[in-house]
Amino acid sequence: MRYPFFAIGLLLSSSFAQASVVVGGTRLVFDGTKNNAVITVENKDQNSNIVQSWLSVIDAASPAKDAFIITPPLFRLKAGEKGFVRVVRSGKKLPDDRESMFWLNIKGIPATEYVPDKNVVQFAINSKIKLIYRPAALKGNTPESYAEKLQWGKEGTSVTVKNNSPLYMNFSQVSLNGKNISGAWFAAPFSTLKIPVQSSLSATGKKRSHGA
Repeated sequence: MRYPFFAIGLLLSSSFAQASVVVGGTRLVFDGTKNNAVITVENKDQNSNIVQSWLSVIDAASPAKDAFIITPPLFRLKAGEKGFVRVVRSGKKLPDDRESMFWLNIKGIPATEYVPDKNVVQFAINSKIKLIYRPAALKGNTPESYAEKLQWGKEGTSVTVKNNSPLYMNFSQVSLNGKNISGAWFAAPFSTLKIPVQSSLSATGKKRSHGA
């Protein structure tokens, strides 16, 4: 039986630096054995910025976002100053046999002083990173330990990824026969991800995975 050649990259933490207010990571893993999780933010701008933070759901099947409280939800960072965004459990129950994932939004809003008779255009850039809640029962589990257990296949014009693990599997890159498939992909726990592709999946090759 012939299979396409798949190459994947597991998404590891790195600095998210596309805005004046820089977030210290592309994801925040909330350890269920602890009461809170913290991520750093830094104002790289020459002016002060107002930092606003909130949660949003990944999709309709996501647990309610009120399982967490963001503190402080709004604060000011002076030029060059660092601060912290803290995520705290609200007490609302979340699944304890698998991870839950949300979007953590952190927006930097320029706090430019008003100058009479001067037109000023300001841009508020929203950095969206993954907040992953890992229950206490899954302590010690890592995506890397499940990478080789992912089941890759094909269905019509889609690449399929079956994730039998209790963790979210995030991919920084997916390629087919040496060609990258654009998009930011992740497979939810105990689910199958379908990645649409333009070309035929009948080419031969091997499957492999690697960290990135």
